[in-house]
Amino acid sequence: MKTIEVDEQIYRYIASRTLHIGESASDILRRLLALPVDTSMEPTVSAVLDEKTEVESITEASTDVLTKLIDDAQLAKEESAIARFMLILSALYRAQPEVFSRGADIKGRKRIYFAEDPQALLDNGKTTKPKPVPETPYWVITNTNTGRKRLIIEQLMQAMGYSAETIAEICNKV
Repeated sequence: MKTIEVDEQIYRYIASRTLHIGESASDILRRLLALPVDTSMEPTVSAVLDEKTEVESITEASTDVLTKLIDDAQLAKEESAIARFMLILSALYRAQPEVFSRGADIKGRKRIYFAEDPQALLDNGKTTKPKPVPETPYWVITNTNTGRKRLIIEQLMQAMGYSAETIAEICNKV
């Protein structure tokens, strides 16, 4: 994979053409430019099915933990988006620590969102305001608007294999 930088207008255009949650920028551009699908980078069907089955079985059990969090009065009484953000991240970790660690690789254009060391976050942006995610070995950037916090949770939950319905429900709680 190659990384390219685009200005905000182009980014918004590409994002506005998303057909489904989880569609990559490459997939969107390939569709918009009517390019053929690049099968050399695609995993085999059986590998995809094996991985999907594994993630689905893990996710079904962990959805109960998140459901308890959604109904939890503690989340409802938190006044700040940062506090709700941190509670949700902590619950996601408790639900699936191994899968969370794979999902914690997500990053923005110029910043990384998660690290096991606050200095790594500070090295990728001077105003990241890293905070420890409760009950986890991870730190997360907190100097983002609520929309970005929702996007971070959405991307993390997608990587963890949650359904679009569960992701939307959780993101609305931030």
